[in-house]
Amino acid sequence: MTRKRDINVTQKTSALNTKNTSWSGRFNEPVAELVKKYTASIGFDYRLAAYDIQGSIAHAQMLGAQKIISQDDVKAIEQGLADIAKEIEAGQFEWLLDLEDVHLNIEKRLTDKIGDAGKRLHTGRSRNDQVATDVRLWLRASADQVGAALKKLQLSLLDLAEAHFDTVMPGFTHLQVAQPVTLGHHLMAYVEMLSRDAQRFADCRRRINRLPLGAAALAGTSYPIDRELVAKKLGFDGVCENSLDAVSDRDFAIEFTFAASLVMTHLSRLSEELILWSSPRFAFVDIADRFCTGSSIMPQKKNPDVPELVRGKTGRVYGHLTALLTLMKGQPLAYNKDNQEDKEPLFDTVDTLLVTLEIYADMMRGITVNKDNMRQAASEGFATATDLADYLVKKGMPFRDAHEVVALAVRYAVDKKVDLSDLPLATLQQFSSSISDDVYAVLTLEGSLNSRNHIGGTAPVQVKAAIARMRTALK
Repeated sequence: MTRKRDINVTQKTSALNTKNTSWSGRFNEPVAELVKKYTASIGFDYRLAAYDIQGSIAHAQMLGAQKIISQDDVKAIEQGLADIAKEIEAGQFEWLLDLEDVHLNIEKRLTDKIGDAGKRLHTGRSRNDQVATDVRLWLRASADQVGAALKKLQLSLLDLAEAHFDTVMPGFTHLQVAQPVTLGHHLMAYVEMLSRDAQRFADCRRRINRLPLGAAALAGTSYPIDRELVAKKLGFDGVCENSLDAVSDRDFAIEFTFAASLVMTHLSRLSEELILWSSPRFAFVDIADRFCTGSSIMPQKKNPDVPELVRGKTGRVYGHLTALLTLMKGQPLAYNKDNQEDKEPLFDTVDTLLVTLEIYADMMRGITVNKDNMRQAASEGFATATDLADYLVKKGMPFRDAHEVVALAVRYAVDKKVDLSDLPLATLQQFSSSISDDVYAVLTLEGSLNSRNHIGGTAPVQVKAAIARMRTALK
């Protein structure tokens, strides 16, 4: 899982005499200290370091293959970057604020280690196409992590659904009892949602997986580079075919964040149900203690904090999506400094989504179901009224007439404070002479469930079949 790790950014002036030698020759005075802090991105883009090194090695190898730099330089760059990667992993790398970002920090360290060969690495590229490549590499790996985490959660839901493929519960519309369903069927709805989420991430990954490197600042480069070679080395499916577009758009990041927002939407809906179901007024489920907290004043309380936080963090991810859309909406081509602001919302989106999926997969394995309370709730609210209407249709009555007959029967049962199944046959026959004693099989919860025996229906046999199909699909 992608984890945020704190680093120390050295605030002191480096050996550059307050000037950034990658571009300061144009300026008559150094950047103000406050501006340095305001414009630097090293405090967060250090997370791209491994991908920056990966991209730089591929770029250097291509430069060598094209005889733009010597093979001796390539070997020195490869070894130097490998050593830097070890320093970063060991927490021994000194990140300098003066150097603004992850790219210049690594390049300066490389030059310190290997001399002029390090200065040749940036031949034929710009920080514009470099950062776009780094972000795509990082986000591609993140998409793979999300796909694995989604699968893990789906398997947790499948296990719970299989254990309760025939556990009766009320199905709701408008949060009112509508028709009987099984808990397994209800949970499989979320498995289906997550399947579409996984498809969205897989589809998004294909658009992420295009190489910007070689676009340079915005117009390409005059060096005889081989972009396809770099793409192959880095595992990209191809190259971004317009240099302006390659460095300037972040639609792939927006699309990823949109897909993440939909996952959070689905988990927020399930969270709302778990919160309701764990309330004593429902008492359908009990969430394991390790996912709950108590009250500082009320000793009896057991609060479903994890589902509540998932609801809250959903809004957080929505905010990141809005931020990225707003970031891009006013930018002319090509690259603008605005795009530095893409990383923090994107990083936090990935962090939030991955930890949410991880904890949810575990939490679903810690759910205890109260079957009796679910069944009791399903027996209230005239959940089999539609079954009675269907029964009358099968006896030859038009559905709209059957609907009216059943509505009258329900009104009578409400007045008597009984369920339809509790009404004597003679009473039911007052509403329609088509009703006979076989009606009570229709009015039972099991009768209602079993009658929905088709693909997508809530009949237990269909729920088991759906679970089996999904397990096969997830292999």
